[in-house]
Amino acid sequence: MPIRILLVDDHAIVRQGLRSMLEGEERFQIVGEAANGSDGVSLARTLKPDIVLMDVTMPEMDGIEATRLIKAELAGIRVVALSVRIDKPTLDNMLMAGASAFLSKDCQKDELVHALGSVFAGNSYLSPEIARVFMSGYVEMAREDRKSPTSSLNPGELEVLKLIAEGKSLKEIADRLGMRVKTIESRRKNIMDKTGAESVADLVKLAIRAGLAKLES
Repeated sequence: MPIRILLVDDHAIVRQGLRSMLEGEERFQIVGEAANGSDGVSLARTLKPDIVLMDVTMPEMDGIEATRLIKAELAGIRVVALSVRIDKPTLDNMLMAGASAFLSKDCQKDELVHALGSVFAGNSYLSPEIARVFMSGYVEMAREDRKSPTSSLNPGELEVLKLIAEGKSLKEIADRLGMRVKTIESRRKNIMDKTGAESVADLVKLAIRAGLAKLES
């Protein structure tokens, strides 16, 4: 049985090119075409293809919303995204909508054929170019995760946090730093707003994590 494919792209010349490319392969059968996401969803409901080859940017309904609707109603249909836009927000949104693969429209026939076969077998696929975008986003997230929890605090706020963790009262901190109590209260509020701390206990934990204080043994 051939792999049944629905083409969804707002450019007729792109659909013609994809049809010509894939109809030369015995394992594929083009069962329909749609020029926008809305028609693509309707045809997916009617034709129930194995794979929808989906453009991302289209009028009336884009490929992200169309993919979301198809996967919500027809979970067994797999979506392979094709796009000229290679950016992380587009990639993230398409994958979260349920796409199993994402390729650049510049991809070669061999890569497209491989991706379709892989997706039909139940796997996922990202072209090398897309994978680099995907991985760069995770590297950036990892860098953010490794940042100190107090990296957003200025030196004055760090000093106040350290003294709070040492058990000093606001008045004691104010006297120590030669400031008004209201100024120390304001700094404490800024620290809590910036770090998400909700109590003095949270501030102490924060200071320990940042190496500003130590647990009593």
